Amino acid sequence: MTCSPALGPILSLLTGAAGAAAGPPDLLLSDGRHLARVRDEAGRDPAIRDARDRLREEADALLAEGPWSVVHKTRLPAGADPHDYRSLGPYWWPDPQRPGGLPWVRRDGERNPEAATGAWDADRHRRMRGAVSTLALAWFLTGHEPYAERAARVLRAWYLDPATRMNPHLRYGQAIPGITEGRGIGIIETARLPELLDRAALLEGSPAWREDDRRGLRGWMAAYLDWLLASPEGRDEDRTTNNHGTWYDVQVAALALRAGRPEVARERLDATTRRRIAAQVEPDGRQPRELGRTRSLSYSLMNLEGFLQAAALGDRAGVDLWRYETADGRSLLRALDFLLPYADPAARWPHPQITPVPWSTFDAVLRIAARRYPDPRFASALARLPPEARADPRWLLHPGPSPPVASR
Repeated sequence: MTCSPALGPILSLLTGAAGAAAGPPDLLLSDGRHLARVRDEAGRDPAIRDARDRLREEADALLAEGPWSVVHKTRLPAGADPHDYRSLGPYWWPDPQRPGGLPWVRRDGERNPEAATGAWDADRHRRMRGAVSTLALAWFLTGHEPYAERAARVLRAWYLDPATRMNPHLRYGQAIPGITEGRGIGIIETARLPELLDRAALLEGSPAWREDDRRGLRGWMAAYLDWLLASPEGRDEDRTTNNHGTWYDVQVAALALRAGRPEVARERLDATTRRRIAAQVEPDGRQPRELGRTRSLSYSLMNLEGFLQAAALGDRAGVDLWRYETADGRSLLRALDFLLPYADPAARWPHPQITPVPWSTFDAVLRIAARRYPDPRFASALARLPPEARADPRWLLHPGPSPPVASR
């Protein structure tokens, strides 16, 4: 049987979409069934269709970018391997009062542009994660195979290829010139690894992401989990009492679930994360350890998002953090209640915040809250957010009231 040449591109698209439509993906942080419905309803829902089309535009631009690798850095401490990840503490600056500026001094909330240069790995890591996030989601929603092929190539370059892969540790994270070559709090730079694992899961219907790729990535993550649990840097991060500790728990629990070690995830969330909620959230919902920062709203939202991700992982591990509450009322719901009034564009945040907060940050938190708690206030707050809150098409990952089409 032959077909008209004019039908070739159409049949190719349909074939790709059918490959992507194999079934709901197995996701840790999002509802795979919801995302499959989003894919299937894109032709009928204008808001979903618009977000998908913007996602395709972003993915098209990424087809010519990367891949990225830790071996491209230009600064390496003595004794380190080029495959070791290395970054600079973002809030540290040369001391103008000392010759040569050493040791550097901290200016909380003020990012040193040096940290984002090619001399270090942090910006490459951020771009790698962003590319995989966009390309994998675009492939899942459209079935356009070049997106999956590019995402797979980017993942292989960073995690799997012997010539370019990153060693599974963060011994040299967030260095401070004149003080240290690396710190445990550098582990915050891999806070989004669970999201990256979910994006890789979206690729599992594509021939571009092979079985050996899946095994290799899970092996890398299992090795990184072992390092998080056993290394001095990992133990230091575990002892932190602010957002760093929260996101450490998220990483440990997610990596343990993917590594087939649910008992590690269960113990982490049931014991440690519950203690963190009790210690970090006040009965009125304030998060004092974040309110003391110069970007207090950003950090309060960031810490709360970490707790919400931990609660989502708890669903997989058999630990209910959504309804956990101490005797004096400390809970995730109280933390949400405290921040909810400031999702209103007309409200003024009364604590230090030296940089603007993207409305998409509120959108992400409120979408999770609207789904998990039967309180109409969260859906109402979502509806009040300005259109730019949905400018990032990744809102498609979370169910919620269908938002208006964001301005292009």
